[in-house]
Amino acid sequence: MATARASAGLAYPDRFYAASTYAGFGGSPRSSSPAASRFQNDVALLLYGLYQQATVGPCTVPKPRAWNPVEQSKWTRISEMIIVSSNNRTECKQCTLLVDWKSFETSWYGLGNMASTEAMRLFVKVLEEEDPAWYSRVPELAGEPVVDVEMLKPKEELHTLSPYQNGNSLPKTKTVSTESGIVTETNDKDVISEGLGLVGMYDQWIAPSVSGKIPKPRYTHGAAVLHEKMYIFGGNHNGRYLNDLQVLDLKTLKWSRIEAKALDGPLDSSTATYVVPSAGHSLIPWGDKLLCIGGHTKDPSETIAVREFNPQTCLWTNLKTNGKPPISRGGQSATLVGNTVVIFGGEDAKRSLLNDLHVLVLETMTWEDVNYAVGTPPSPRSVHAAACHADRYLLIFGGGSYTTCFNDLHVLDLQTMEWSRPDQQGVTPGPRAGHAGVTVGENWFITGGGNNVNGISETLVLSMATLVWSVVTTVEGRVPLASEGLSLVTTTYKGEDFLLSFGGYNGHYNNEVFVLKPSHLSDLQSRIIDGSASHSVAVVVPTTKTSRDMELEIEATQDKKIKEIEVDNGDSELNVRHEGAVENLVDALRTEKEELEATLQKEQLQNLQVKQKLAETETKNTELTKADFLKLLSPFYWNMLAAEQSRCFKLEVDVAELRQKLETLGSVEKEVELLRRQKAAAEQEALNAKQRQVSGGVWGWLAGTPPSPS
Repeated sequence: MATARASAGLAYPDRFYAASTYAGFGGSPRSSSPAASRFQNDVALLLYGLYQQATVGPCTVPKPRAWNPVEQSKWTRISEMIIVSSNNRTECKQCTLLVDWKSFETSWYGLGNMASTEAMRLFVKVLEEEDPAWYSRVPELAGEPVVDVEMLKPKEELHTLSPYQNGNSLPKTKTVSTESGIVTETNDKDVISEGLGLVGMYDQWIAPSVSGKIPKPRYTHGAAVLHEKMYIFGGNHNGRYLNDLQVLDLKTLKWSRIEAKALDGPLDSSTATYVVPSAGHSLIPWGDKLLCIGGHTKDPSETIAVREFNPQTCLWTNLKTNGKPPISRGGQSATLVGNTVVIFGGEDAKRSLLNDLHVLVLETMTWEDVNYAVGTPPSPRSVHAAACHADRYLLIFGGGSYTTCFNDLHVLDLQTMEWSRPDQQGVTPGPRAGHAGVTVGENWFITGGGNNVNGISETLVLSMATLVWSVVTTVEGRVPLASEGLSLVTTTYKGEDFLLSFGGYNGHYNNEVFVLKPSHLSDLQSRIIDGSASHSVAVVVPTTKTSRDMELEIEATQDKKIKEIEVDNGDSELNVRHEGAVENLVDALRTEKEELEATLQKEQLQNLQVKQKLAETETKNTELTKADFLKLLSPFYWNMLAAEQSRCFKLEVDVAELRQKLETLGSVEKEVELLRRQKAAAEQEALNAKQRQVSGGVWGWLAGTPPSPS
């Protein structure tokens, strides 16, 4: 958690002063004590120069005179030492000389007129590269108790968690702990208006920079996206229910609060009252408004409450419903299916767990008690996740009782009203409760939750068409993503999908925003992981796609991957990331091609056998007598003949589709070969750029700009 807090901690310049304190330079501009001996001489030299540039300004110490060979030698050797350090070597061959504090002035002099704010940023970057967990070791800050951030009453910037920028004026660095290590992102202050466009990596959680007044930390709140804005309502903080309505503009990533009021009577300001605080409710977008269903309140009613928020008037309204409403509850799932909302489970006001099923028809606001479903329903539970596939299948995953967390998956066919527990493929998800889920196409993303021992660190995705689980990414440490009661929503920005997570509780209350951009590779991988398994699963959750639809999706996926690599051709890190995916895709396509060829041969053989039988039947028909012909006209024989003809026609159609698929696979192989060539060219270009960058010196390396062409 210390590393995560280093990323989410102080804003500049306080962050710089904390870093300089840790490095041994003191915590204020007036301090100038030497750096601690924990750093090598080359690193200490860089830190000193940046510290002096940030606190004093450009160096005015002149270059040593030629008559002083000792100081002149130090000046030259230190320059060489800086170049060596820019090559990422662990040891510096030029450090054999005795470096005193006078020689440090040369590194300071080399910074020229660099701005103080930029020197601060580079100072922290160098320190984090040497010691990523430095923040937790600062004496004045490491002893902070892990409590609610709001209780400490820091500046507004203390809430900002960003890999790009913290605050509104200064750029900063941000580290996000993942299973592959600590990824450090930097960005300048002029790109904050890009919003979600700053998220460049796929399948990794990123904490973007946000502005405005950060909402109070919370969990079990409601979240929904409406008109490119993420609304957060209510929740639980330190055992107290909240009633505030917060909005994050997804274009600018700026927080704001809506001063909403509740309306019990006609539209008249005199009847407006305060909004009832609640937690464990469901927030659903419907048209131009938001629906809040259920939730725990201080004074619960007997039946479940349905409230509506109008962003135009900033008023909450209690809606009157028809039919028999369910009893009041919180922690239920509310799934939008067409023009209805399906409610399942939860916990009532007496803390009794439920597993009943109810449907609210939104057009008429009428409740329907679905007590005629057959099969074995899920056991009573709350804080589970639910999703809908193909406007027909309701999926229930996980959840918890008082002592147990579940990892079971239940499917309800909303047409036949039958519960089932289908077989699942891929990785086996662990038990969890308090997790959040959202669907993107046919993929169901699950993140967060806990298992009564610790928070769940992995983000899963389930292909609802094939019921194949896979892991998208995994975070490490006690981070907000491994929390219970967090929210997860989805939005689209410039044609790409994004997942946004907020809040949660993992020992302390969180209010950070995290963003993940899914790569959609699971769309293809889930179809080719196991053909036989897919057929068995499709009996429970059948897919409505034809083979031609699958071909088009494969082509679209390949086109998208080609465009991604072409756009980021200069980014060698992205090419390395896609290398494994490309190789796996090639192997999977080859395996599928072999299976399709074997299936095609089998179908052709069966087709030939059927044709032979038809030929024999036609020969026999010519020898039939009139009596036999009249006998053949009976419905029984006609049905047999029609069945054989239908089967033959179906086989011919299957053969034609298989041939088209083989042709498509041929074109896919060509595209994969093109991807390989482009990757090789990109790697060569990255190698050339790296070689050119070596001659740029340390200041070009620190600023992250390529050297000027010679």
